Amino acid sequence: MTADELAERMAAGGVALVDVRTRPEFEGRNGYPCDPRQGHIEGAVHIELDDLMAAGRDGVRELLVERGVDPDGPIVLYCHSGSRSGIAASVLEAAGIKAENYDGSWHEWSRREGG
Repeated sequence: MTADELAERMAAGGVALVDVRTRPEFEGRNGYPCDPRQGHIEGAVHIELDDLMAAGRDGVRELLVERGVDPDGPIVLYCHSGSRSGIAASVLEAAGIKAENYDGSWHEWSRREGG
């Protein structure tokens, strides 16, 4: 999935976007210097990878619902470069929840014009 494809899906609605980075990264206080800007994709829900892993297979569904994410709807995960979100996708898959990884993640999105 490219940044443009993600933007189209977000514009169409119905997709939950989950940022699995740390709180400081999400808030733009502690990002990577290689990114032209810091912060998160507008509309993203923040659920750290560590929280997903700590919830375990049996608690992931409840955690998603608690954070306002429909575990049965389309879910796209991202982090800084796609690694942590890839792990998060595996955690969700182990819990029986389908999710997609946005490989370009914040590293790509932070370079978008107006995005």
